[in-house]
Amino acid sequence: MSIEGGPAVRRVVTAALVAAIALAISPRFAGHEIPVDVTVQAFVKPEPRRLRLLVRVPLTAMRDVDVPTRGPGYLDLARAEPALRNAATLWITQAVELFEEDARLPAPRIAATRVSLPLDRSFATYEEALAHVNGPRLPDETELYWEQGLLDALIEYPIRSEHARFSVRPGLDRLGLRVSTVLRFLPPGGAVRAFELVGDPGLVRLDPRWHQAALRFVGLGFSHILDGVDHLLFLACLVIPLRRLRPLVLVVTSFTLAHSITLIASAFDMAPGALWFPPLVEALIAGSIVYMGLENVVAALDRRRSAASGPSAPPRFARRWVMAFAFGLVHGFGFSFALRETLQFAGSHLLTSLVSFNLGVELGQLLVIVALVPMIGLTFGRVWSERTGTIVLSALVVHTGWHWMVERGTQLRAYQFQWPVFDLLLLAVLMRWLLLVVIVAGLAWLSRIWLRHRAREAGRVLDVAGP
Repeated sequence: MSIEGGPAVRRVVTAALVAAIALAISPRFAGHEIPVDVTVQAFVKPEPRRLRLLVRVPLTAMRDVDVPTRGPGYLDLARAEPALRNAATLWITQAVELFEEDARLPAPRIAATRVSLPLDRSFATYEEALAHVNGPRLPDETELYWEQGLLDALIEYPIRSEHARFSVRPGLDRLGLRVSTVLRFLPPGGAVRAFELVGDPGLVRLDPRWHQAALRFVGLGFSHILDGVDHLLFLACLVIPLRRLRPLVLVVTSFTLAHSITLIASAFDMAPGALWFPPLVEALIAGSIVYMGLENVVAALDRRRSAASGPSAPPRFARRWVMAFAFGLVHGFGFSFALRETLQFAGSHLLTSLVSFNLGVELGQLLVIVALVPMIGLTFGRVWSERTGTIVLSALVVHTGWHWMVERGTQLRAYQFQWPVFDLLLLAVLMRWLLLVVIVAGLAWLSRIWLRHRAREAGRVLDVAGP
């Protein structure tokens, strides 16, 4: 084979052949793969003039770090210190942002680094972790593969006051495909506050003020109701036959009051903690959609309904607020499941956060109702009649709710129901629920008296206005 052309062409072709041969005969090294699940443990403790951050990260999650090894891949502990500090700088201090009163803290100092064995339990408490990081290193002859080791780092930030409000933005989601950060905040003189952060949670206020917690939970409640398709379909079932202001306000208020009761009760650990309870609630929520949709269809098919149909409430729906209250109790437990994972951001403002979350839910409900009422009215006026439109829309909702109920019922059957053991703890829970039932019954009684009073007042007005 001859190569035609000048010397420059021959040099290029020769270099390409040499590179191809080198690639073919050279050993193939597997790249450092991104780990799937990574768990990070961290402590944040403010002290006079400094804030300490204790972090434990698996070494295998720290890529692009030249870790010295010996033998078959054992970590060379005698020469590992510079690589460990480089890893702590690259993957921790450059990723984590800490704030004092909304002002970002200056660059920190890496006070110490340690390599730990995979079964080390020193990060159970802050005191044990601090003593471990400041304690003796592993012997240099320890045979530990670097992928199995843990990097412990003590990082110190200068602060003005240990009593300030601190926030953190952990940027540790780059460590793996799914990163969980277990962070414990130790305020001066206060109880330890634990956070379990998944991925990138954004800015986390470790000790929020009441208005900061309220604003966060209003947003959480608002987004939850808009993301919950089952709750939206239930609202649609309420709105389809009730589009006048007075009956709609009564029904929505009843639903709101009910789910507020069970939401707050569940947040104070008054709900059953059994594994079968969440799937039971989800199945009941789907059942509530089916029931409300079928009630709409039956009412539309009932030819003996009031002649004043159209947008006014037929007699069948005069007491719909009672069913809305009953199903609202169930939906409140559903809201509590979403709220349970976010209460860690409430700080010391638990009740404020609960009320704010509920306010966000109500704002979302109002937005949905304000959008649904004119849309349904326009559809009934131009596409279908009142009766046909009610049947068609409600049937579609029932169809969706039925499939959900079957799927969730199948999941529920996978759990084995066991009667709780009757002890003092169960007795205390039952007493709290009995008190709650008495309060609900009292509210229902007062509502009934108020409705009767309004009905009598309306009757008097009609008598005075009559001939």
